[in-house]
Amino acid sequence: MRLPRIARLMGLPAMAGLAAAILTMGASSAYQSSSADASPAASRAAATVPAFDHVIIVMFENKNYTSIKGSSSAPYLNQLASQGTLFTSSFGLTHPSQPNYIGLFSGSQQGVSNDDCPKNFKTGNLGQQLLDAGKTFKGYSEALPSAGYTGCKSGRYRRKHAPWADFPTVSGSAYNVPYSSFPSDFSKLPTVSFVIPDMCDDMHDCSIGTGDGWVKKHLDSYAQWAKTHNSLLITTFDEDNFTSVNQIHTVFVGANVKAGYQSSTQINHYNVLRTLEDMYGLPALGSAKNKSPISDAWTTG
Repeated sequence: MRLPRIARLMGLPAMAGLAAAILTMGASSAYQSSSADASPAASRAAATVPAFDHVIIVMFENKNYTSIKGSSSAPYLNQLASQGTLFTSSFGLTHPSQPNYIGLFSGSQQGVSNDDCPKNFKTGNLGQQLLDAGKTFKGYSEALPSAGYTGCKSGRYRRKHAPWADFPTVSGSAYNVPYSSFPSDFSKLPTVSFVIPDMCDDMHDCSIGTGDGWVKKHLDSYAQWAKTHNSLLITTFDEDNFTSVNQIHTVFVGANVKAGYQSSTQINHYNVLRTLEDMYGLPALGSAKNKSPISDAWTTG
């Protein structure tokens, strides 16, 4: 059998080496192509998130992570961190406040870059997702003058901190309610609730100690109940005090949550939204699609 001319010129050893190099390059190219084609969502291992009977998210305002962690002004929030999981790399989305709330609730800042009011959006949101899935939702706002109120402010209440008021399908009196209607029987809570302190108790206009005392007084009983009733408390902040870092204090406490654990996984409000959506089998909204659900805080899964 006659060898091809290139083989005769190069000799058999050289030809064999060339063939091996070509095969190696092909395999490497195929691997690189496969890696590049895989979307971030597709390449992530599926995380198991517990499905809680009740979740409460409490939002505070404009404090740096380092102003809360270990601070003598925030003994209760630090106590909660020791009882659950503290996220040491949690970040707000932007400044100022309003787009952070909107982003957490809808997976998008909806083009908002200010605190102007009112805003009205006819897009998907967590509240409507829960209702569509047969779950329940309410936003409890301290100082809200009446259920279904859509004014921009009243006393120490601010609509900019109650994003459901910006979405007509969940802004009515069944979902947008005063904190005074918060049930003492926690089994009557909705599947997911937001609790928004007023402009003093959220630390915006008053001290860290004021907000810390408020959450202890009003929600410690729920935090302790949650541990034995398949429920979860999330305490977090909208943003830090206008630094470029925007690092915030976020804690999960409740059933199936690691106690005394500090997670260094980097998260932001979209990760929290994605986690809530995964809990109940809801499709990820907006930028939450490109974020991983929180997976390292749980004692199960």
